[in-house]
Amino acid sequence: MMGKNFAAALAAGLLLGGIGFAGSAGAAGATQVSGTIDGAPCESPPPDFSAYDYAFPVAGDLDGCVYGVITTARYHEGSGTYQEVADEVFVGTYGSLEGSFEMTENYTAKDGADNVTGLYFARCKHPIKSGTGTGDFDGVTGRLDFKDDTDAGTAAYKGHLRFG
Repeated sequence: MMGKNFAAALAAGLLLGGIGFAGSAGAAGATQVSGTIDGAPCESPPPDFSAYDYAFPVAGDLDGCVYGVITTARYHEGSGTYQEVADEVFVGTYGSLEGSFEMTENYTAKDGADNVTGLYFARCKHPIKSGTGTGDFDGVTGRLDFKDDTDAGTAAYKGHLRFG
C-alpha cells in the first residue's frame, strides 16, 4: 500500500512541478529559458561595465549581450584547470520584455589537447544578483548555465528566470 501512495504522491509532485516551470513571465513560477551564444557583435555596454573584459551575444529565449568584468582568475598548473569569477550584466530582451540584470559568473575550464579549441571542457554558472534588474527585468531572480561545445567552438545556455 505504501508503494501505491508513494507512486501517487510522486506523480502529483511531478505534475505540479512541471506546471511551475511552464509559467509565463508574469506567473509566480520559474520561466525556463535556453539558447546559444550568437555571432552578432555586441553594442555599447552600460556605464558600469564600460571597461569590460569580455562580451558575448546570446540568442534564443534571451536576445542581447552579456558584458563581464573578471574579479578573480586562477590556473591550477597540475590539473590544467582554470577557474574564474566575474561580475556580469545581461542587456537585452525576453520576448517583448526589455531591460538588464546582473549576474555572477563562476567559470571552470580544463585543458585538453584532443579537440579544436584546446579545452577538454568548459562550463559556467551565472546566478542572477537579486535587486539588479532594470526595466521589465526589475525584481527578476534565477540562474543561467552555459556549457561549451569545445569541439565546435560554440556554447549553449539554459536556465530559469523568476519574475518578482
